[in-house]
Amino acid sequence: MPKSIILTHQEIQYKIRRIAFQIYENNANETEIILAGIANNGFLFAKKIKLILEDISDFKITLCEVLINKKQPLHQITTSIHSKNYTNKSIVLVDDVLNSGATLIYAIKHFLNVPVKQFKTAVLVNRNHKKFPVKADFKGISLSTSIQEHITVEFNQKQSIAFLE
Repeated sequence: MPKSIILTHQEIQYKIRRIAFQIYENNANETEIILAGIANNGFLFAKKIKLILEDISDFKITLCEVLINKKQPLHQITTSIHSKNYTNKSIVLVDDVLNSGATLIYAIKHFLNVPVKQFKTAVLVNRNHKKFPVKADFKGISLSTSIQEHITVEFNQKQSIAFLE
């Protein structure tokens, strides 16, 4: 099956910038936020958002990597920072693609073990195939696809791309 580009490198850069501004506006009264990126692409996406937020805000921004087994999300979920570091803070959970919502819902469950000030989610691509009651508060693009189709996002310094296969 051929690959169809859904977001070019430049479009991804625009989406990241827009999401960063939305996060900034939504947290205008905060001094610190936690960007919790789901391991691998979600964490890379969170790093890119952080760079823009550092440019446009005075927030203290802490990156947190969320380690989750996407094939078996009921297994233990861990984070790269201790839970005391995100207690009573504003958290944005970041992933590249929202498919069924399973990864996000299980990651959210992990963060519910401590009190948080505010909890939002950000994704680059929202596929609209949710099995779970989770939504993306900040999204780059919403795209209706068939269940058989797969969206891949490749982040790198020179050429990021999102495509449908």
